[in-house]
Amino acid sequence: MNAGAPERIGIWQTAFLGDAVLTLPLIAALKERFPRAEIHFYVRAGLEGLFAAQPELAAVHGFAKRGAQRGLCSALCQGRSLEDQGFDLWLSAHTSLRSALVAWASRIPRRIGYNRPWFNRLAYTETVPRDFARLEEIERLFQLLTPLGIGLPAPKARLVLPQAALDRAAMIWERELPAGEGPILGVHPGSAWPTKCWPGEYFSRVLDLAAAAGARLLLLAGPGEEGIARAVLDWASPQARARALDLSGRLSLPELAAVLGRVDAYLTNDSGPMHLAWVQDTPLVALFGPTTRALGFFPRGENSTVLERDLDCRPCGLHGHRRCPLKHHDCMREISPEQAWAALAPKLGLT
Repeated sequence: MNAGAPERIGIWQTAFLGDAVLTLPLIAALKERFPRAEIHFYVRAGLEGLFAAQPELAAVHGFAKRGAQRGLCSALCQGRSLEDQGFDLWLSAHTSLRSALVAWASRIPRRIGYNRPWFNRLAYTETVPRDFARLEEIERLFQLLTPLGIGLPAPKARLVLPQAALDRAAMIWERELPAGEGPILGVHPGSAWPTKCWPGEYFSRVLDLAAAAGARLLLLAGPGEEGIARAVLDWASPQARARALDLSGRLSLPELAAVLGRVDAYLTNDSGPMHLAWVQDTPLVALFGPTTRALGFFPRGENSTVLERDLDCRPCGLHGHRRCPLKHHDCMREISPEQAWAALAPKLGLT
């Protein structure tokens, strides 16, 4: 190893699922620059299994910031637990006070974070501008690598899934989705943020259009989203229901990712699973309402299409709201099912 090269690197990214996926190019660039370094990835608890097979990583660790490790005292304890683990480089992709406390308490010799908020300058040995208004999120993350002499372009994002998840997806295709009966459209009507959700009846209309054109339908939903998925299917035509397989609530996160890697096209809100699709080059149509493509968290690649309306009230926040602040939700209601189907049909080969 070259003199001064880090031997043990920690990457802290405990934001949402999509944020963790967007960190994959940074991880790949670090491994390319320091091939003998041991890289540890710290994510929100529950995401560990998704990255367990990622070849660049020595280990993936979960931090239960919404559970047992809630609170600033837990952040200090987490940081102190890192002090004697031999890390010589720490990168924090998160800008919260909790993340800064973890870094500060760790006493890792070299700690790189963003220069805002102000308290980050006390927590890190080096800070960089995030440049939120100018850069997209992957490029913002690469700002953290500039002190290491690593620059753009970013490597292509690559997600490597556990074999058990790939096997489960293959079994579903073999047993429940026999070949030769039409292309498969995955549909995911849920989101953690209600205002990010396209109306359920619009999803149902797309199911009707897709089934009439000869597509098979795969309904997907995460924990807590099973109700809206069931309603979307109930509101669809008998023909659509006959051509649909409902997998809502039946898949672990790695299994969901493996299924998304196999569908012919995918219709989704702006959500974490959206990122699981584009990172595997799955053709997709993403519906953006309270958030905008310009915020930088959009699905990347030539197979990805974002549908959005140009309204003065957008974006109304970085994540959306529980309810539309203006009580009309036009940002989603003005994207029609026919527009979505027009974007999906060529991806399914049904034009």
